[in-house]
Amino acid sequence: MKKPAAAPPASTVRPSTATDRVYDGIYLAVIEHRLAPGEWLREEELAATFGVSRTVVRQALQRLAQDQLIDLKHNRGARVSQPGLDEARHVFEARKVVECEIARRLGGRLDDGQLAELHALAEAEQAADARGDRAAAVRLSGEFHRALARMHGNPVFTRLLDSLLPTTSMLMAQYKVGGGQVCVAHRHVELIASLREGAGAAAAEMRRHLVELERSLTTPPKAARPLRDVFAGYREEASDGASGP
Repeated sequence: MKKPAAAPPASTVRPSTATDRVYDGIYLAVIEHRLAPGEWLREEELAATFGVSRTVVRQALQRLAQDQLIDLKHNRGARVSQPGLDEARHVFEARKVVECEIARRLGGRLDDGQLAELHALAEAEQAADARGDRAAAVRLSGEFHRALARMHGNPVFTRLLDSLLPTTSMLMAQYKVGGGQVCVAHRHVELIASLREGAGAAAAEMRRHLVELERSLTTPPKAARPLRDVFAGYREEASDGASGP
């Protein structure tokens, strides 16, 4: 099954099929908090938005359901998944195992080019946050964590993280105090500093970072926004150029 790239697909990268295009569009809308947990996805509206048939939409929704980003309800349609706070404990337990080991292995071993890449991601995340671009900040936060997994070099860890980050994003959309972004950018800067220090410092800082995120999940679910507003930007982009296959 095709997954979005290590970083969620950019708008400048055209997917190879119509199903990929719908999948990637909905995937990013969920990850970037433009689609709220529990929000219904209507096939007819999605087909019109993406300029595809309802069959293509159903294929994309099936894939998204397999990846646990949406739930398919018999005779009712599809809606964005709503992971509960009980699931958060399991998600963060898994992330601590995977990402603390990644940080431990990378601590004191990253070269100047790798550290520069991490700094660039953290700075881009900070800039997105400063200008109020929440969607970009959320996406860049995920890219930062994926970059660490890629630098570690174990593809199994990368796949595990790819399966955990979307659920984390949905949990943050529902329960994070103040409804803020998934990670706080300056924490990533602190994490980079710990990676320079060595294995112990890096693993400890990663654990502190993940514990802080988990403890921020205390607010009740937020109301979903109208679906017609979610893909407004996509419709504007689509009107500027020809649609893909």
